[in-house]
Amino acid sequence: MDSKTAAKRIIDVNELRVNDVPIVGGKGANLGELTSSGFPVPHAFVLTTVSYDYFISTSKIMPKILAQIKSIDPDSDDTLVAASNNIRELFDKCEIPKDLKDEIKENYTLLLGGKRGFVAVRSSATAEDLPDASFAGQQETYLNVKDEKDLFDKIRKCWSSLFTARAISYRETQGYSHEDVKLAVVVQRMVNSEFAGIMFTVDPHNGAKNIIVEGGYGLGEAMVGGEVTPDTYQVDKSKMAITNKRISKQTWKYIRGPQGGAVKKDIPVDMQKVQKIPDDRVLEIAEIGRQVEIHYDKPMDMEWCIEDNKVYLVQARPITAIGTGKEDSSAGEQVEGGDVVLSGLGASPGMATGRVCIYDVGMSLDVIKDGDVLVTKMTMPDMVPAMSRSVAIVTDEGGMTCHAAIISRELGTPCVVGTGEATNTLKNGEIVTVDGSTGTVYRGEIKKKVVTETAPAAAASAAVFSEQVPITGTKVMVNMSMPSKAEEVAKLPCDGVGLLRSEFLFTNYIGEHPCAVIQEGRAQELIDKLADGVAKVARAFYPRPVTLRTSDFKTNEYRDMKGGANFEPNEDNPMIGWRGCSRYVSDSYREAFMCELKAIKKARDEMGMKNINIMLPFVRTIDEVKQITAMMESVGLRRGLDLKLYFMAEVPVNIFMAEEFCKYCDWFSIGSNDLTQLTMGCDRDSDILGKMGYFDERNPGVKAAIKHLIKVAHKYGNHVSICGQAPSVYPEFCEFLVEQGIDCISLNPDTFIRTKKIIASAEQRVLLQAARKVNRPSCDDEDDF
Repeated sequence: MDSKTAAKRIIDVNELRVNDVPIVGGKGANLGELTSSGFPVPHAFVLTTVSYDYFISTSKIMPKILAQIKSIDPDSDDTLVAASNNIRELFDKCEIPKDLKDEIKENYTLLLGGKRGFVAVRSSATAEDLPDASFAGQQETYLNVKDEKDLFDKIRKCWSSLFTARAISYRETQGYSHEDVKLAVVVQRMVNSEFAGIMFTVDPHNGAKNIIVEGGYGLGEAMVGGEVTPDTYQVDKSKMAITNKRISKQTWKYIRGPQGGAVKKDIPVDMQKVQKIPDDRVLEIAEIGRQVEIHYDKPMDMEWCIEDNKVYLVQARPITAIGTGKEDSSAGEQVEGGDVVLSGLGASPGMATGRVCIYDVGMSLDVIKDGDVLVTKMTMPDMVPAMSRSVAIVTDEGGMTCHAAIISRELGTPCVVGTGEATNTLKNGEIVTVDGSTGTVYRGEIKKKVVTETAPAAAASAAVFSEQVPITGTKVMVNMSMPSKAEEVAKLPCDGVGLLRSEFLFTNYIGEHPCAVIQEGRAQELIDKLADGVAKVARAFYPRPVTLRTSDFKTNEYRDMKGGANFEPNEDNPMIGWRGCSRYVSDSYREAFMCELKAIKKARDEMGMKNINIMLPFVRTIDEVKQITAMMESVGLRRGLDLKLYFMAEVPVNIFMAEEFCKYCDWFSIGSNDLTQLTMGCDRDSDILGKMGYFDERNPGVKAAIKHLIKVAHKYGNHVSICGQAPSVYPEFCEFLVEQGIDCISLNPDTFIRTKKIIASAEQRVLLQAARKVNRPSCDDEDDF
C-alpha cells in the first residue's frame, strides 16, 4: 500500500490485500484478500487505524487509559474488570469528530446502495490473526446494526473493545504493548443467515489433513461464542468426502431482533436433533475452504453463513494453534484407575488433574484459582484470564472451533467441550482428571501408562512382564471378550485389539435378546449399554486401534437369551445358517443391527473413541456388503482415514471372490476355524471328525486359501490379519503366516508373549533365508570353497 492510501481513514474492502494488516488489521486485510480473489464475501468498508488514532488523539484519553491499566492488581481479576469498565466508559463519553462522521455516512450510504439495511460492525486489531497469535474473540462484533446513530455507537464500542478485560490480560500475558496494538473497524453488509458456522482446513485437535466444518441454525455468534454445540463434519481433503459427522441437539438460535441486534428464538422440537445442513452443502462449504487454503498456502480458520441458499465467508484467518494428539499413534497410552464421569469433544489435547470449580456468568473470575478445573456452561472469551490459571476446562456447550477452544489450544490447556451436563454432574471441590485428547473426564486422579513396543521398555515393566518381549515387523494384537479385563490386558505391549466380539457385550451388558429390548421401547438403552461396553475397551487401549466385530450369534445361541424364543427360528445347522451379515439385511433383525451401528457411532463421536474400527462377520455376498455399507452411512459411519472396515474371511467365497470383496473393505481378518470347517466340509464341533484329523487349519487346502487371499489383498492395497487360535496352537502354522507376509496376528492374551516370540523367530528366519538367497554364490564360484 502506498503512502497516500496508508493515510486514508476509510478504505473500500476491494482495495485491500493480505499485507495491509498494519492499517486495517487481520480481519480487514483477509476480507480484502478474499474479495479480490473472487471468494463469496459480503461487501464492506474499513475504518483504518488512522481513524482510531484520530479518535484517540482528539479525545486525549490515552494517558487515562494507561493509568487505569497501571492500577490493576495482577492477582485480582476483579481489578482487571473494573479497569476495563472504566476505560470503556471513557470511549462512550467521547464523540467521534464530525468530519470523520461525515466520511462514515458517505461510505455507509454507498455500501447499502442508498437503501435502508443492516450492517455488521467487526473489530479488526493489527495484532490479531497473526501466524503465532489469534487474539480470538478478544475484540467485539455487533450484528444487525440498523442506522447511522447505531453505527457510530457500535464503532466506538469496537474501538473500546481493544480494552476488554480479556484483551488487556492477553496482551499482558503475551507481552504486547497496549499502545502499539491498534484497531480498525470493518463495516460489512449484514448477512441474515439461516445457517452459519466455522470451518478449519485441518483438524485443530490433532493436525490431521481433514477439513472440519461446524454449523447450526441462525446467526453464527452462537457457535463462535460456544453457546450451542454445533453439528460437526469431518471431510477427507484428498477425496472431498464426508468421513465422519456428529449431529448435536440445538434448541434455540440467534435471529435478527425487531430493533436490530440478535435475539434468541426457540427451534421446533422436530428440528432440534436432525442434521442441520445437507451433505452436499457441507461439501460445497468445505470446497470453498480448500480453495482458500490453496490460495493462502496455509491452514485457515473461517466463519461462513448461508442466506437465500448462498454461502458467504465473513471472516478468515490463519490457524494459530493445532493440537498434536495423534489418533493413530502406535505408542499406546492407556489410563490407570478412575471412573468415566463425562465425555464430550476433545477441543485441546493433553491430560490434567485438578479441583472442580463451577463458574457461572456474573460470578467473579477470582473464584477460579491456580490448578483448578474450570467447569462452565460455555467457554466464553471473557474467561481467558481464568483459563490461563486453570489446568483444564470442561463445558456443557461449544464446539472444537469456538473462540475459547482456540485459546485453550494456544495456552496448551486440556479442554473438553459439548458434554451437555458438566455443570450438573460435577461438584465443586471434587477431584477430576480431564483428557482433552479423548474428550473424557474421569473421577479422581488417574495416570497415563505408556507402553512402548521396544524390548528394553518391556523389560523395565517388571510389574507386568517377567521377561523381555521381542520386536516384530508383523503387528501383534489381542483378542478381547470381557470389557472388565480391558485395562489389565491393555498393559501388554500389543498393537491394539484385533478382535472384540460384540456378542460378549450383549451378554455382559444387556443379557436379553436385542429384538425383545427394542420391542419394549428400550432401544436407546440398548445403544447406550453397547456404547459404554465398547468405549470401555477402546479407552483402555487408546489410541491403539480396537476392531469391533459386530454380533455373530447363531439362532440357537440367540434363542437361549431372555426373550429370544419369540424371535429365533429352529435351524438344523445354525453354524452355517442365519448368522452374520445375513441377519443384518433381513427385515426382522435390521433394527437391532442399526442399534449396534448407532452404539458404535456414539462411542466414536460422543465418547471420543475414534480408535474403534468395524468388522463384519460371515460375509457371503457383495449385495450384503452394499446394503450394510448404506446402513452404516445412514448413521454417519463412513469408511475413511479414521474408520477402517474389516471383513471376516471365513467363507470360501471370500477367497474365490477376493478381488471383488477388496473393493468394499480395508482389511480381511481370517477366521481360521470357520474357514477350515467350510473348506474341509467338516463340522468343527464334531468329535468324530476331529479325532480323525479332518479339522486341521494346517491342511494344504486351507493354507492355499490363505496364501491366495494375502496375495490378492496386497495386490489391491488391502491388509490381512488372523484372529483364530491356530497361530498360538501350531508354531509351524504361525511361521507359515509370517512367510506369506500376513500383516497382523491377533492372539488370546494368555498366549501373547509366547506366540510373539514365535513370530519374531519366524521373521528372523525369513530374513536370513532371503539374505542367503541374495548372497548365494553362482555355480562357477563353488570350487573356491
